[in-house]
Amino acid sequence: MSELTYSEAIQKAGNSITRFPLIPVRGIPLMNHIANNWDSIWDFRPDPSDLLIATYPKAGTTWTQEIVDLLFHNGDAEVCKRAPTPMRSPFLEICSPPPIPSGLDLLKKMDPPRVIKTHLPFQLVPTGFWENKCKAIYVARNAKDNLVSYYHFDCMNLTQPEPGPWEGYIHKFMKGELSWGSWYDHVKGYWMEREKRNILYLFYEDMKENPRREVERIMRYLELSLPDEVITRIVELTSFKNMKENPMANYSCIPAPVFDQTISPFMRKGEVGDWTNHFTPEQSKVFDEDYEKQMKDINIPFRTLI
Repeated sequence: MSELTYSEAIQKAGNSITRFPLIPVRGIPLMNHIANNWDSIWDFRPDPSDLLIATYPKAGTTWTQEIVDLLFHNGDAEVCKRAPTPMRSPFLEICSPPPIPSGLDLLKKMDPPRVIKTHLPFQLVPTGFWENKCKAIYVARNAKDNLVSYYHFDCMNLTQPEPGPWEGYIHKFMKGELSWGSWYDHVKGYWMEREKRNILYLFYEDMKENPRREVERIMRYLELSLPDEVITRIVELTSFKNMKENPMANYSCIPAPVFDQTISPFMRKGEVGDWTNHFTPEQSKVFDEDYEKQMKDINIPFRTLI
């Protein structure tokens, strides 16, 4: 399906595009279309050559997808503009009203090796990924910045539940009442399984601080070896500025009835520490106290500033 027909499919869905309610699947709130199609998602059998890119929403998913695509194609920018991100790297669990293709529909039409995106917490990832020893990259972003980015995304993504006011959204995040559930459980789930499952666990803040180092880490994990000049090109092509201007990566293929980018651009700031522009001192204090309780059983080296 081309970019045009992908956009057309969303346009044709028309009146069926709405802020879909959340339904719990094994205790995790997911949009109703995902929940209603859960058996098919759970039964998905990846090829051993498939790569899974897993994140909590708004933690650097698209950035990582673009880096991986460029690594697999020797830094060829034109090849990586062959289709929008969701066509090149399908979103495993996403389901929408017909005629919009589901992630499973797109994957059926692709030959392995495939790059597959998911926001599912570890316990909901189809077991075939681990049974087939697929490689998996997980990207984690500090809670405060992740929360800010998710809030703005939920304002502009007109299929997600109404975010409500910022003050209330903080508490929804703390309670795990957003799509795909608790950030705390999500980052902990993959962290605890990273060695057993050979998961490359990356931090958004590290990627911002030294993108070349992290691109090289991904390259080695994928068992690739590219010349220095290709790595330099990939780092440049995946800068926030260049990706924001790239129509194959900035989700401009998703029409306004779904992503209203006049409310907030899909690629908004891409910064570490933007949370300081949103949290009041009191909100930050309450959040930090709750964070300490929820993360007391594990030591994941998050940074809220770099």
